Amino acid sequence: MSDKNKFLSNDILKNAFKDSFKKLDPRNMVKNPIMFIVEIGFVMVLLLGFFPNLFGGDNSTTTDARIYNFIVAFILFITILFANFAEAIAEGRGKAQASTLKQTKQNTKAKLLDANGEVKIVNADELNKGDIILVEAGDLIPTDGEVIEGIASIDESAITGESAPVVKESGGDFASVTGGTKVVSDWVKVEITVAPGESFLDKMINLVEGAERKKTPNEVALGTLLLSLTIIFLVVIVTLYPLSNYMNVKIPLSSLIALLVCLIPTTIGGLLSAIGIAGMDRVTRFNMIAMSGKAVESCGDVDTMILDKTGTITFGNRLAADFVPVEGVTKEELIKSALLTSLLDTTPEGKSVVTLAEELGITDSIENYPDSEFEEFQAQTKMSGMNLKDGTRVRKGASGAVKAFVESLGGVIPPDIDDKVSEISKLGGTPLTVCVENKIYGVIYLKDTVKPGLVERFQRLREMGIKTIMCTGDNPLTAETIAKEAGVDDFVAECKPEDKIAVIKREQAEGKIVAMTGDGTNDAPALAQADVGIAMNTGTTSAKEAANMVDLDSDPTKILEVVEIGKQLLITRGALTTFSIANDIAKYFAVIPAIFILAMPQMKVLNIMHLHSPESAILSALIFNAIIIPILVPVAMKGVKYRPMKAEMLLLRNVVIFGFGGVITPFIGIKIIDMLITPLCRMLGM
Repeated sequence: MSDKNKFLSNDILKNAFKDSFKKLDPRNMVKNPIMFIVEIGFVMVLLLGFFPNLFGGDNSTTTDARIYNFIVAFILFITILFANFAEAIAEGRGKAQASTLKQTKQNTKAKLLDANGEVKIVNADELNKGDIILVEAGDLIPTDGEVIEGIASIDESAITGESAPVVKESGGDFASVTGGTKVVSDWVKVEITVAPGESFLDKMINLVEGAERKKTPNEVALGTLLLSLTIIFLVVIVTLYPLSNYMNVKIPLSSLIALLVCLIPTTIGGLLSAIGIAGMDRVTRFNMIAMSGKAVESCGDVDTMILDKTGTITFGNRLAADFVPVEGVTKEELIKSALLTSLLDTTPEGKSVVTLAEELGITDSIENYPDSEFEEFQAQTKMSGMNLKDGTRVRKGASGAVKAFVESLGGVIPPDIDDKVSEISKLGGTPLTVCVENKIYGVIYLKDTVKPGLVERFQRLREMGIKTIMCTGDNPLTAETIAKEAGVDDFVAECKPEDKIAVIKREQAEGKIVAMTGDGTNDAPALAQADVGIAMNTGTTSAKEAANMVDLDSDPTKILEVVEIGKQLLITRGALTTFSIANDIAKYFAVIPAIFILAMPQMKVLNIMHLHSPESAILSALIFNAIIIPILVPVAMKGVKYRPMKAEMLLLRNVVIFGFGGVITPFIGIKIIDMLITPLCRMLGM
């Protein structure tokens, strides 16, 4: 996805401008009832511009009425156009992404293998579920599937935006491949797992284009509320027209329509769809694919987060944290012996021993031990180490294996070795015992390291009111140690797949929204059970199908940011709704006195802005009502910045900024507009 961070491009703006006019089609406008009512009002006022007496009127003011009606019609038209423009920009960004993705599908060929293993070149769209294809270095993978033979490096940048290739091979939880990615080395045989048009890439294209975007429950609820307000004001205005005629109070129909447009929530009505589309777009640009808008919104409502320990909370590699000598051995002697066993050990554990020794001021080099041999770790011996030229054997490994090795050489087991090993185990670490021939020197404390910054991030989630639960297969002592260090709220030790489901159901039974991450087939049931299930792109097909979001970068910790994106969507919608409704207060003081001041001079007291004339007041309010929509488009696109805080403080903050700001801004804006258009109104006799 190129230009991922670019907000708008010239092409997007040009296409959005064109689409703004296309969206004027009533069949499209009716999907947004508020703006559809504005469009009907525009048509009526436009007709009044040509035929001022169409619905009754005073012939003596026909010329002035025409000019006034045309001006009102033009402003209403601009209002509709700006609302369409906001939606078109949001859709345009998705279409630009979709265009890039579509390029990966065009003219893609596949090497289909028949029953005899012969290769036949076919178009990618001719492949069916169950077909076997051969993909070699330089080939694009035509559609989704599972590697059943071979091993290859695959460039997934077309999907993830990242250039580092990943290794895929048959077996395990990381055998799935995605259409549109490219094999950069070796070869694989892939079994197609999807039908034509149902690949992950197809889903991505549909989602980012907005073709499958459905309104979320919150969006539907807010839309219903806004429509209810609109209907109430519509009934008031429709009733007011015959009532004013009955009382011989002549109110131009165009002014009543202007009043209606100013009273109904046109600002949020024009931005509501754009906010929803932009929310999905922000998730996509974060390298996440949400299968529905509901999934994004649910992220904002998450109460409990289920996280795997390994790979999410910890690095998954147990690294050396300390050296614990037995009685009668100095720590320096233990470090030198442990270092000797690890000079040629290329495992993360071995490298960490060398690093820790260097940090403690002890270094060594393999050049000091010519003709020595490295003894690699074996499942049978459960040890590794070095065989020196003089025959000395230095070993590190599991305590039981090392003790048996020492005893076989006639050595004596230190009385405190078991206590040292037990103490490390209770701390949640892995003990590696070190010996030189038949003498045990002590224990290396290996620790599964918590990823840096997680404590602060979990604290941030806690401030949001989100509970974190760590799931791990470790024993309770190890799990408790890691949980305390990471700062999670709770943990489940010796966790099996069914235990994850039980935890999710327990939290949901308490009325909580639950999110979790997973990548394996055994995670699929839990991902399906969770309200927000996030599957890793490197995971199995079943995991991705069960989840409602897929992380293209396969970074399990990203769930923390996804929650903030969901909250940002909800806050943005709420903040702009507050701003829109607060706007109406100023419009009341501008439009209502202007309409009724001739019939009721006492209404003049409400003209606190001291606007020039009734006509200028109505036009100023209408113009402000129109231009505020494009001004708020960047806010709708980028979202209101989210800061972790309690719900009460967040509500207070938004009320102060967008509620109070929504009241003050129109007073200032309408007054400035009135001052600017006053010369024109005077020239036209208004």
